[in-house]
Amino acid sequence: MKIAYISAAKSIHIVRWANAFAERGHDVTVITCKNDLGDNAGLYNKNVHIVPLKFASPFGYYLNAGQLKRIVKKEKFDVINIHYASGYGTLGRRAKLKHSLLNIWGSDVYDFPYQSKFKYKLIKKNLAFYDAVASTSNCMARQSKKLVDRDYFITPFGVDISRFKPISAVKPNDKIILGTVKTLSPKYGIADTINAFVLLHKRLIAEGRNELLDKVCYEIYGKGELKDELQKLIDENFMQEKIKLCGYIDNNRLPEIYNRFTFSNSNSNSNSESFGVAAVEAMACGIPVQVSDADGFAEVVEDGVTGLIAPKGEVNAIAENMYRLLIDEDMRMKMSKAAVERVKKLYDWNKNVELMEKIYFSLLKD
Repeated sequence: MKIAYISAAKSIHIVRWANAFAERGHDVTVITCKNDLGDNAGLYNKNVHIVPLKFASPFGYYLNAGQLKRIVKKEKFDVINIHYASGYGTLGRRAKLKHSLLNIWGSDVYDFPYQSKFKYKLIKKNLAFYDAVASTSNCMARQSKKLVDRDYFITPFGVDISRFKPISAVKPNDKIILGTVKTLSPKYGIADTINAFVLLHKRLIAEGRNELLDKVCYEIYGKGELKDELQKLIDENFMQEKIKLCGYIDNNRLPEIYNRFTFSNSNSNSNSESFGVAAVEAMACGIPVQVSDADGFAEVVEDGVTGLIAPKGEVNAIAENMYRLLIDEDMRMKMSKAAVERVKKLYDWNKNVELMEKIYFSLLKD
């Protein structure tokens, strides 16, 4: 097939989709606004074509419509897959690319429509316009149905289980590491997790659990606008020796980092966390997860089986779940095995790509 992705080329998710289909022998092109090329250009398969459009986003979502229409007419793509219902969904609609597959991502259907009447009407138009729409999770499809009641393909965004797998050799013997891998942005609730860790630390002191106190620490991997604010929170609680902002970690090192953790923490405070990739990556490595009840996490994590779920923003509940996972090694071992099996069953990336490929072929027949 000749496949076009219309999206931000800088997105690691688009890199993964484009590379997967290029490796399967398809002819793949990524068409993007010129300011959305980003730093990931070197990650694309050498056979993936990158085509920048003339105008930068956000105005490019409107101004690039004519150029995009000409490119599509000239190239005669078999499948056009547009990602993100708001910006690029608008661009595709204005270019009149009706016979396309639109992928929704999360904030485009959870947050964006409710910011103004104009945005609400815009998303409804975009969701109704395309011949087919796909969602990475059932919960996000349900949210989208509130906006436009139509059929949605469910296309999980899983992990490469040949890379994300248990590696016992990298787990340190002298540390018990609670970890988070997330962008340092408000929606991901990292401040809540820090505050919960502070409560956990105080409880261990009160109970005299000195062996755990000596070993337990919290490592946060990621970059973002909250770095200074989070460091200030750590300093105010005198936790500099226990909580570390470790900075950005290259995608290739993620399996190693997850395997260092005793358990992983993801306490997003927004339902626009619509799939929970971080939780799936950790579970694939056999790491139990402590997560919020954001829609995506509640779908991918089995509470009490592969991890523990706390209400969004409830710091005391997060701290309680941390405590349970910390002191109960037997529970962690059971969760570790269950987590790996759940990922193999539902979120194996190769199976997810095969599903998407079947959807592409079904669109060809239509």
